[in-house]
Amino acid sequence: MRAIIEACQDGRIPNSEVVAVIGSRDDAPALQNARALGVSTAVVNPKEFPEPDMYGDALLWVLQKAQPNLICLAGYMRLLPKPVVQAYPLQILNIHPALLPLFGGKGMYGLKVHAAVLESGMKVTGCTVHFVDEQYDTGPIVLQQCIPVRDDDTAETLAARLLPIEHETYIEAVRLFVQGKLRVEGRRVRVVE
Repeated sequence: MRAIIEACQDGRIPNSEVVAVIGSRDDAPALQNARALGVSTAVVNPKEFPEPDMYGDALLWVLQKAQPNLICLAGYMRLLPKPVVQAYPLQILNIHPALLPLFGGKGMYGLKVHAAVLESGMKVTGCTVHFVDEQYDTGPIVLQQCIPVRDDDTAETLAARLLPIEHETYIEAVRLFVQGKLRVEGRRVRVVE
């Protein structure tokens, strides 16, 4: 989130600004960082709603108030409510710390992903920026970047080496989106220059 805000502010993502950051807790570090960078914030806590549909409606209301052209998920660990996905088709991006479709799906996040990569014996890993659909980690893939898995890697060292690549890849995907250079053809995303 911080990397995207800074990229908008310094021009790496041209003619763009982050209009709001939405979190589930007021004390979340992401919201504190956003405020420090001068970005409007909002809190929509799913635990405050007795039914999932109510959470989706509240989240959708906050999003519609902010009027984003693109929604970027960063550290969002739940399935995005269907009304939100349906209201913003091919306008929601997410980043995953693996080369999808491998090591994705419910429960695959953070160090769990890196541990699974190591356990599998993979020699490369990476990150994937994808459009969000109504399931976990199955939307059309926008960009992927690879790094080698080293013999001495742990889940922690792999995560640390991949993080700057994740930031770089996410920023590039957002830049391509805002410049109108992404074309979705079925399940494939093509970059047009």
